[in-house]
Amino acid sequence: MASQLTFIGAGNMASAIFGGLIDNGYPAEAITATSPDEAMLEQHRARYGIQTTSDNAAAVSEADVVILAVKPQIMREVCEPLQDALQISRPLVISIAAGLTIDTLGQWLGDDSLPIIRCMPNTPALVGQGATGLYAPPGLSEAHRALAGDLLSAVGIIEWVEEETLLSAVTAIAGSAPAYFFYMLEAMENAGVARGLSRDIARRLAIQTALGAAHMAKESEHDPKTLKQQVMSPKGTTERAIASFEQAGFEKMVDDATLACFERAESLARELRDQ
Repeated sequence: MASQLTFIGAGNMASAIFGGLIDNGYPAEAITATSPDEAMLEQHRARYGIQTTSDNAAAVSEADVVILAVKPQIMREVCEPLQDALQISRPLVISIAAGLTIDTLGQWLGDDSLPIIRCMPNTPALVGQGATGLYAPPGLSEAHRALAGDLLSAVGIIEWVEEETLLSAVTAIAGSAPAYFFYMLEAMENAGVARGLSRDIARRLAIQTALGAAHMAKESEHDPKTLKQQVMSPKGTTERAIASFEQAGFEKMVDDATLACFERAESLARELRDQ
């Protein structure tokens, strides 16, 4: 029998996960999503056939797994009213909120003995191509780890980290990183237009090239550095382009950006803990 899942929050990331689960054969009747937005819930009922409600506590009291899928800034006001209901069901709790530590969540949920797993998915989960980092505290059962892994792998790859602080690094290179690639695509599109291509053609070429390069990197036995070198020929066009990137400090730019993201994730954790 499938575990009863309750999603607290029914936005894009929540719907990506339960949509991916249903696409992979998970029974829709075993999934409940909650939201104060009745129009959103109606859309999910019609599209996925899941159960929906605006009563968080009632949904939690019958759950085997609770997925916390609301913004970190409102998590406390969502969690604290769930405390009594959680004592009824004693579910596995999975948080997809950035910055909120397991200790903080345990305090807000009123029970630091609850099994809690943190994860950091990213938006390509919406198309089944997500990359999710997960952390489970010491002592959590293998059954709980396996269950969380099964749920999140429905929308992409998963990677477990051994320290909770490493989720900030996951945020920097995966959670926030789709925006970096969209930024690159935007720049490539604009560059193509500047060289005389129509915007539609430049966009399609840039997107397909990114897709093809990512697929090659995933399937190849070589690392990205070697794949880069294989495209380059001495004194050729690609070598000239890469040299321009290097002169502009591209690698440092990427490192600086991911460091800024990492530091913001760490400071957000402190702000939320102290609120």
